[in-house]
Amino acid sequence: MDQLDKFNRRYNLLSKISAAFFYSLAVAVALNFFWTPGHMYSSGITGFAQLINTLSERFLPFTLTTSVMYFALNVPLFLVGWFKIGHKFTFFTIISVVLGSIMMHVINPINMHVDPLVCAIFGGMVNGLGTGFALKNGISTGGLDIIGIVIRKKTGASYGKVNIMINLVIIAAAGFAFGWSRALYSALTIFINGRVIDAVYTQHQKLQVTIVTEHPQTIIDGIQEKMHRGITIFHDVEGAYSHDEKTVLITVIDRYDMYDILQIIKKCDPYAFMSVSEVERVYGRFREQEIV
Repeated sequence: MDQLDKFNRRYNLLSKISAAFFYSLAVAVALNFFWTPGHMYSSGITGFAQLINTLSERFLPFTLTTSVMYFALNVPLFLVGWFKIGHKFTFFTIISVVLGSIMMHVINPINMHVDPLVCAIFGGMVNGLGTGFALKNGISTGGLDIIGIVIRKKTGASYGKVNIMINLVIIAAAGFAFGWSRALYSALTIFINGRVIDAVYTQHQKLQVTIVTEHPQTIIDGIQEKMHRGITIFHDVEGAYSHDEKTVLITVIDRYDMYDILQIIKKCDPYAFMSVSEVERVYGRFREQEIV
C-alpha cells in the first residue's frame, strides 16, 4: 500500500507539472502568434498585462513587457492564495505562472499579417485549451482563478460579475487603443476562450440525477460509499406501465461523477430508469472538491 501511495503521489505531481507546462506553451502561442499580431487583448490578468505593455510603449520611455507584467500582477495574488486557499494549490499556481511568463518571453512574436477574426478564434481556442487542461488537472493558472475561489469561499457567491466587469474594462481599453473593431475581436476571443475552458474543464458543472428503481438501498449505499453525495428519497411511487411499487432517488453530482454513478446503477439495478439534467446553480450543503 505504501508503494502504491508513493506511485500515486509521483504520478499526481508529474501530471500537474505537465499540465502547467502545457498551459505555458498554450498561453505563449496564443499571445505571440495570435493576440499580439491581431492587436487584441485576452481576458483577466493576461489582458491587463497586455494593456500595461501597450500603455508603456506609448507613454513611457521604457517598455514593460507582457511576460514581466503577467508575473508581477500575479505576485500579490500568490500571497492571497497562500494564506486564504492552500499551500499546495498556490505552489502549483506559481509553477504555471512562472512557466507561462518564461514561455511568453522565449517564444518570440512573429511578424505576420493574419485576419483579426482568425487571430481571435485561434487565440481563444489555444489559450482555452491550455487553461482548461490545467484546471482539469487540479492546478490554477493564477489571476482571476484565485480571486474567484476566495470570493466563493468567503461569500458562497459566484464571481462572474467581477469577472465580467474586469473583462469589460479590458475590451474598452482595446477599443481606445486599437479601434472599436479590435474591441469586438477582443470580446470574441474572450468569449471563445471561456467556452473552450468550459468544454475541457467540466468539474464545476453540476448535474441533477433522478433515478427510479425497485432496489433503492443498494444504489444509495453505492453512491454514498463512492461519491459521498446526499440523496433525496421519494417512497411508494408507482410506475404507470407496470403499476409496480418503486422509489425515486434525486441527487446532485459533479459531471466527473457521471461515469461512477452509471456503473453503480448498472450493477445494482440494470432495469432502473435514470434521467440527467444540468443544474444552473446549487444552494445549501453540497460537497465541493477540496482545494489544498
